[in-house]
Amino acid sequence: MKFLTTPIPDLLIIESQMWKDERGFFVETYNQNPFAAHGISATFVQDNLSCSHRGVLRGMHAQAGENAQGKLVRVLRGRVLDIAVDIRKHSDTFGQSFSLILDEREGRSLWIPPGFLHGFLSLEDNTLFAYKVTGFYDKAGELGIRWDDPDLALDWPLNRDELIVSEKDQQLPFLNEIVSPF
Repeated sequence: MKFLTTPIPDLLIIESQMWKDERGFFVETYNQNPFAAHGISATFVQDNLSCSHRGVLRGMHAQAGENAQGKLVRVLRGRVLDIAVDIRKHSDTFGQSFSLILDEREGRSLWIPPGFLHGFLSLEDNTLFAYKVTGFYDKAGELGIRWDDPDLALDWPLNRDELIVSEKDQQLPFLNEIVSPF
C-alpha cells in the first residue's frame, strides 16, 4: 500500500497494489499495520455500501459527537467524484476541500478522518460505493451542509439539471450557518 498526502493534513489517498492475471485480480483493500505506520489507528465498527445511478449526489455529510466517524471510502464498481471538506475549527485548512476521482479500475481509497464533511457524485450508473467507518450510525450526531454552498464553490462536473439530490440534502444549512463541533 502506498499512502499519498493531500493538500489537507490527515486526509490521505491510499493506493493498493493490484495483482492481475488471466483469472482476474486480487487487491488488499485494508491492512491494519500499514495504516498504523501512517498514523491511522482507526478501529472500524461498521461497513456501508451504496448503489447510485449517474447523477446521484450524496453529501455533504459528517457525524460528530460520541460516534464521530472517520471513513475509508472506495468504489467497487463505477466511478465517482469524491469530495471532503475540512470543518475542524482550529485547522489551518478549515473550509478547504479536496476532490478526486475514485473508480474500480485504479482501486484507490480515501481516508477521511473525523472532522471532515464528505460527499460524492456518481458519474456512472450502478456505481457501488463502500465505506468503512469508525463510529456507529447515530442520528443525533448527524451534521451536513449544502452541496451547493457558494462559499465552498465545490466543482461538481455535471450540470445542475443532471443532479439527483435528496430532499434532505437540499435542505441542509450552509457552512457559515453551523458551528463545527470538531
